[in-house]
Amino acid sequence: MLPTDLAQRHEAIQTALAAASGGLYAPPQLIAVTKTHPAEDILPLTALGVTDIGENRVQEIVEKWPEIGKKFRIHQIGRLQTNKVKYIIDKVCLIQSLDRMNLALEIDRQAQKLGVCMPVLIQVSPAGEEQKGGMPPQAVRDFLQEVRHMAGLRVKGLMAIMPNTPDEAYLGGLFADMRTLFEQLREEAIDGVAMEELSMGMSGDYLLAARHGATMVRVGSALMGARG
Repeated sequence: MLPTDLAQRHEAIQTALAAASGGLYAPPQLIAVTKTHPAEDILPLTALGVTDIGENRVQEIVEKWPEIGKKFRIHQIGRLQTNKVKYIIDKVCLIQSLDRMNLALEIDRQAQKLGVCMPVLIQVSPAGEEQKGGMPPQAVRDFLQEVRHMAGLRVKGLMAIMPNTPDEAYLGGLFADMRTLFEQLREEAIDGVAMEELSMGMSGDYLLAARHGATMVRVGSALMGARG
């Protein structure tokens, strides 16, 4: 049964995203962040047409997989340890948090063992917050040159997590910088790299992200409600 409050939150978010995009960009795809939510909370999303979900922790993906694996496309959006890649390489549709070479090598190795090519996004840290992961914007081009020929992964775009601040002017500048980097890389048309997705914006700033051209927003509590 579809909870009424979930349906109302979903409708409000989609309406707001369309308005925020302002006709300049297409409204971004909504990725429902379902971390800490059990399968029974997640399954009603299918009635809303939401089939792409984001999970932060490998353990949660593995635990929920038997119930949700055939119904949803799962995005790995949290920091990923190299020794955990093998547990999700056959379960996720996109790894959004590739930010270092040893992780790229392990994704490539595990994917090739299965004979698949894993789509990935390069995680960028526009504000230099080391605790959130991500590489400096100026390091992205060199990194792309190093990973673009790996047979087990395919770069599909960029991802960013913004600082937790109410300063919309500051955040707007960071979002604009990410969109500029994304467009520059797309125009450069690097062989083996597809700049198709720009994943940025979460529950507190997803409308600002939409305003600056995000193609995906990762929304948790604003859609799913708070846990506990």
